[in-house]
Amino acid sequence: MTETAFFNAHERAMLFQSINKLWNNLRDEITIDDVRYLQSIIASGVKAGIYRRDKYGINPVIRTLRTAELLHDNIAPDRNMTIAILVYHLCRLEHVSENEISRMFGDDVTKMVHGLIKISKIYKKQSVVEDDNFRKLLVTLAQDIRVVMIMIVDRRGLMSYINNHEDKKFVHDISLESRYLYAPLAHKLGLYQLKTELEDLSLKYLQRDVYNKIALRLNETKAERDKYIDEFTTPIKDVLEREHIKCHIKGRTKSINSIWHKMRTKKVDMNDIYDLFAIRIIIDTPPEYEKRDCWYAYSLVGDIYQANPSRLRDWITMPKSNGYESLHGTFKGKGDKWVEVQIRTERMDQVAEMGLAAHWRYKGVKADGGIDRWMNNVREVLEEGSKDRMDLIRNMHMNLYDEEVFVFTPRGDVFQFPKGATVLDFAFRVHSRVGCTCMGAKVDGKNQKINYKLRSGDTVEIITSSNQVPRIDWLNFVVTSKARNKIRLALNEVQSKHAEMGRELVHRRFKNRKIEIDEATMSRFISKKGYKTMTDFYVAIDEEKIDIATLVEDYLDFVAKQQESSKIHETAENFVLQHKSDSDNHANDDILVIGNNVKGINYKLSRCCNPIYGDAIVGFIASDGAIKVHRRDCGNVKHLLAKYPYRIIRSQWSGKMGKQFAVTLKVVGNDDIGIVANITSLINKEGETMLRNVSINSSGGLFEGRLVIGINSLDNLDSLIKKIKNLKGVKDVQRVSY
Repeated sequence: MTETAFFNAHERAMLFQSINKLWNNLRDEITIDDVRYLQSIIASGVKAGIYRRDKYGINPVIRTLRTAELLHDNIAPDRNMTIAILVYHLCRLEHVSENEISRMFGDDVTKMVHGLIKISKIYKKQSVVEDDNFRKLLVTLAQDIRVVMIMIVDRRGLMSYINNHEDKKFVHDISLESRYLYAPLAHKLGLYQLKTELEDLSLKYLQRDVYNKIALRLNETKAERDKYIDEFTTPIKDVLEREHIKCHIKGRTKSINSIWHKMRTKKVDMNDIYDLFAIRIIIDTPPEYEKRDCWYAYSLVGDIYQANPSRLRDWITMPKSNGYESLHGTFKGKGDKWVEVQIRTERMDQVAEMGLAAHWRYKGVKADGGIDRWMNNVREVLEEGSKDRMDLIRNMHMNLYDEEVFVFTPRGDVFQFPKGATVLDFAFRVHSRVGCTCMGAKVDGKNQKINYKLRSGDTVEIITSSNQVPRIDWLNFVVTSKARNKIRLALNEVQSKHAEMGRELVHRRFKNRKIEIDEATMSRFISKKGYKTMTDFYVAIDEEKIDIATLVEDYLDFVAKQQESSKIHETAENFVLQHKSDSDNHANDDILVIGNNVKGINYKLSRCCNPIYGDAIVGFIASDGAIKVHRRDCGNVKHLLAKYPYRIIRSQWSGKMGKQFAVTLKVVGNDDIGIVANITSLINKEGETMLRNVSINSSGGLFEGRLVIGINSLDNLDSLIKKIKNLKGVKDVQRVSY
């Protein structure tokens, strides 16, 4: 294709115009060698047919020149960024190598070109433009914030190129991406002009009737509206300067997209929008004079323009819940046009811009932790306007997502994982069934094992097999909690099946020998064999780790030995029979009486419910002959009564114990200064009560404390709980078992 055929007449005019403008803008930034190298490789690219219109008919030379031109107009006349834009297309199509780019223009240009190429390779994989993870992936692969800036500027150039393009779907898709991906990025970097233009053009292409209707009603260009703001602020600047109020003023006109957004969300007509024009007065004053100076500035503006009292918003006297402070008023300017005037101090503006009420969050753009703080720093450098600002940005390392990876599904959705995540983590993220049957995956078309560690930009397609089952070693290389939990659950299900089969085998063998299994005896037998649970024991049977042929004989030997030692149990039970409660109506029932004089019997206060003197209690004869004392309302008693009713003993306290019992209290209250100290002081002042341990957690303005105290009776405990509940700020006090 000849150079003449590649450019039509309109494009040739644009070509020479853009080249001349670039040369004038960059003559102090680029060298003669830069120009010579650029001319050489671009001319050879055209001659070799490397530059071809894309499938939508867009000329890549015109597009790159337009991007370079917009870069200068909106960001900076930067030599390295401009060269990266001009040579990226040739390098992506392998007309020149990255090594050649480095030799001709330096490593910094090569770094940006490499970032642009990486993004171009994964860009076509994405199908959901509103996916926040895709934005994070772009930033991760870019590695240099200047690459992100180039992407934003390039998209702005493309948006102006596609007006009235015949492919409506192409225009629709590009406009959606501009609205949901590039405009928020531009906003976070402080590139407000680009952000506004991207949003307005997106509205124009997506809803042209709405755009035209609003534009017609405005009946003036943005330049004319900006001029109106300048004229409105001039007398305000004069009077503030005359009154020695140190400040600076920012002005803006509401974009067409912002007008449409407000009309839609507030359900109002354009005539009811009072902030089509707005200025912000930022006063430099000490904290003790903030309110005074803001209100004084408001009165001075009111002396010049007519105020609308119904539109006054005082967020200085009563700040918003997110910390936002500002004084908002609406004033009528020339031509009866309303202008919103925001008045705040430097401190208030800093909180609004960088704190909880940052402008992009205040306007509904989602926050993103580290990237937002980092982009705020970039924005500060850009807004500073210093000549070397691009050098500062170049040295700002962009390791925002070093601990995360972003990978694609075959459909183009993006999943976010912690660094070190594997194919198996991905499989369980898709579905538990997919994870349990995962055999591996195709990653960018190549077969990989289940322990392959994912990298940002990978496209993962899981391979499954109905014969695959979860294995315990999977827990060694998965990193997500979801995968770990699902693997453990699946392993438990598999183990339960093995245990059930082993249980059936044992019961069948005992039934053949006409031996009835006593579950309590079997439980002790299993424990004696060294197994922690019945499940482990029966799994071992199914896996033939235990010889089923000798199992019956081993069990019978164990039963015989148990019968020989039954005298220990009889001793304990006979002791219980000797202690009757004269006051109890059930004279024929056995009662365990607990007091200081109980000797010759091994009893313990159960730790699951920690009974204290005064609690209603019951006893349970354990397998070792000891008696464990529970509160009657203990959750375990119901289970023991259903399973071992013959081992339950009615019990009661006898006289004062003369000792302290450990009790745990859960206290919930307002996280106020001194409230915990008040609680602990109250406990320590109580007679015969001791504070043994305290642990406190706080969240959302509330605290939850676990207090372990030593106390001698239930009556004293009830009294103490009532006193703690009466403390100011305490919401609830409960006795808990742990």
